[in-house]
Amino acid sequence: MPGAGAARVLPTWVLPTWVLLAWVLLALPPSLAQPQPSGRRWVTEKEARFDTTYADWVGADLINIYAFNHSVRRNRTEGVRVSVNVLSDHKDLPVLFVVRQKEAVVSFQVPLILRGLYQRKYAYQEVSRTLCQPQTKAEVETQHFYVDVSTLSLNASYQLRVTRVENFVLRTNERFSFNATAAQPQYFKYEFPEGLDSVIVKVTSAMAFPCSVISIQDILCPVYDLDNNVAFIGMYQTMTKKAAITVQKKDFPSNSFYVVVVVKTEDEACGGALPYYPLSKNASPDEPVDQHNRQKMLEVTVSPAITSEAYVSSMLFCLGIFLSFYVLTLLIACWESCRQQKRKGLLAAMDSPSLDTASLLGHARSIPDSFLGHAPYDSYGYGSFGNGSSGSTEGVTDSMGSAEVPYGYVGERSLENVAGRPRLDSLSSVEEDDYDTLADIDYDKNVIRTKQYLCVADLARKDKRVLRKKYQIYFWNIATIAVFYALPVIQLVITYQTVVNVTGNQDICYYNFLCAHPLGNLSAFNNILSNLGYVLLGLLFLLIILQREINYNRALMRNDTHALECGIPKHFGLFYAMGTALMMEGLLSACYHVCPNYTNFQFDTSFMYMIAGLCMLKLYQKRHPDINASAYSAYACLALVIFFSVVGVVFGKGNTAFWIVFSVIHIVATLLLSTQLYYMGRWKLDSGILRRILHVLYTDCVRQCSGPMYVDRMVLLVMGNIVNWSLAAYGLIVRPNDFASYLLAIGICNLLLYFAFYIIMKLRSGERIKLIPLLCIVGTSVVWGFALFFFFQGLSTWQKTPAESREHNRNCILLDFFDDHDIWHFLSSIAMFGSFLVLLTLDDDLDCVQRDKIYVF
Repeated sequence: MPGAGAARVLPTWVLPTWVLLAWVLLALPPSLAQPQPSGRRWVTEKEARFDTTYADWVGADLINIYAFNHSVRRNRTEGVRVSVNVLSDHKDLPVLFVVRQKEAVVSFQVPLILRGLYQRKYAYQEVSRTLCQPQTKAEVETQHFYVDVSTLSLNASYQLRVTRVENFVLRTNERFSFNATAAQPQYFKYEFPEGLDSVIVKVTSAMAFPCSVISIQDILCPVYDLDNNVAFIGMYQTMTKKAAITVQKKDFPSNSFYVVVVVKTEDEACGGALPYYPLSKNASPDEPVDQHNRQKMLEVTVSPAITSEAYVSSMLFCLGIFLSFYVLTLLIACWESCRQQKRKGLLAAMDSPSLDTASLLGHARSIPDSFLGHAPYDSYGYGSFGNGSSGSTEGVTDSMGSAEVPYGYVGERSLENVAGRPRLDSLSSVEEDDYDTLADIDYDKNVIRTKQYLCVADLARKDKRVLRKKYQIYFWNIATIAVFYALPVIQLVITYQTVVNVTGNQDICYYNFLCAHPLGNLSAFNNILSNLGYVLLGLLFLLIILQREINYNRALMRNDTHALECGIPKHFGLFYAMGTALMMEGLLSACYHVCPNYTNFQFDTSFMYMIAGLCMLKLYQKRHPDINASAYSAYACLALVIFFSVVGVVFGKGNTAFWIVFSVIHIVATLLLSTQLYYMGRWKLDSGILRRILHVLYTDCVRQCSGPMYVDRMVLLVMGNIVNWSLAAYGLIVRPNDFASYLLAIGICNLLLYFAFYIIMKLRSGERIKLIPLLCIVGTSVVWGFALFFFFQGLSTWQKTPAESREHNRNCILLDFFDDHDIWHFLSSIAMFGSFLVLLTLDDDLDCVQRDKIYVF
């Protein structure tokens, strides 16, 4: 055995083996010849200080560790921020930074790669991260943390700087400005002061882009402050110029939270355009793009939210406003009752009948001797601006035929009914269809309805029981629709609100976040509470109608001649339907405002269409009770309107084909309805319609130039066609984004046009408007004006992105609780209630006038 100091002789095969190994390594492709760490890696640890920039390098065999320490006080929180800048350009060999601290480890690589839409990659060389601050129970504690720097590159130079964050703890009502980028996010801490249970975190910026995200997170480590993880916990919303999040103390056990601000890599989420993605011929499609200096300046303010006392006072205010209408209605009813009692006493004391009684006994009713420069009614009859001498041959024939039917037959028939049967027979004893399908009755309708001058008695010939049943169907149908419509709506919006609360994604719902006061699980209780007026006033209207119907039925039971043969025929089914629609508008509007967005907009508008349609039907029914549309056809048309509303919102934006089709349907429907109204339903849509149209044009326009037979109706329909054709042209040319409001505007314009025509013709006919409806008309017009002003303020819109919608947000303006849209709810509910009262009381002056003296227009 050789000695310990003897030299060891190497085998002869060792040298050739080393030569072969060296040749193999040199022959490897470059991708496999990357520097590999040797068996020994050097680790250098350095004591480091704050506010000092360390310019250093690191390699595959070298790891740098920087040791920091700082004092942490229990009653004071200081933020610590690590900023790095890698100077070497090795995108495939990044430098890894690991920050080890008490209770948390933060790691990130530089270049930092963040992904955007379609998995686009964006690289950032400068990265700054704020460290999560662990809690301490000691009065003063020295905490240590370490920054480890490593890489697989041969040599990568970098700069490292650790600083303390000024104003890391936000103070109430104090503004703080800062900058942020996608790779340099910022977050700050807020601690609830004693006695404050809720705050609003407001973040603003003078620049809309780049798009950013505001997040509220609990005091936990790690803090999610990058674009790819900021949505993991807490509440968050995208932002352009404004953002606001209401934070409640009960949701944070530590009585504090982080306000995190992250700049997104792309602006698409905020409505901006996607950036151009450059691809050179030699570049890989997966090559990351350097976004350079994508920076945004922001300002954050934390202000106190309203107290629980403000909630109570606002609810009492809302209840007080609408319950006062109940009190006012009761006072007016008492005053009217007392006035009626006094009037009855005076009539009983008088020997001679009153003027109204004289009218009932057949005495001539006093009317003006002149009528807009024409002769009195008795000299020429009703229905024309002129004397009718220019009518066509057919018109003269019809007029002569109508003259052979005296008005007296109506009175004879009605008196016979009065004497022969009770007023309240079974509704199932007679059906309208049995009456209408008889050939002689159909011929009689042709004779009556084509008269040139009509009175209400001509269009109130059907059995009252039949019409009562017909119009009651309006109420029962809308009640059924309401139940089946409301139940899934309530379930859906509860699900929406639950998703918002669980995920924290506040981009789902389009609130006015600067005035959104939560209560329980509801995020914007004030927008829901303000809809109470629709429900309460709709219920009040139903009670008024019920009282009127009870009084009317009592009059029928005692065979009161005024109730039987005088005034506009009383049918209450449409009024009940209108009151129910108003209540459902309030309920569904409240459901919509639980989480207003693109997918549930129709909840807020469906019953608006129904209210507009029912009001027009009721206005038409007043003087055309026999020929008004049935409930089935009316609701079918309204369903078609709602269908077009949904299709228009979903597919109509910028779709030329849709607007052409809709405009054509709008114009055709206008023409068909005009024809139906002009001929009182006495026309047929069949294969011979074109032949008859050509015949009428040849007879009235070619063979002889004659004016229309029904001048008043023609004036209304011409105006209506002008308005509707103009609206159709406006929609086709402008293509408004808010199709639902555009469609509602069509309905409202037609309703206002018909209502104005009704008022003008009423006054032109020598009738008068009593004090109560006159006050309702004036007051309702004023309230509608103010209501529309607040409606057009536009505090949010789901036609834009959530971030763009928040640019329209505004602070509360009433009791620090209600915003402009809430006031719109208040005023529009009052205005709708007033409009219903106008329709109810407009013809009260005719209650003592025989129906053959009331003219149709």
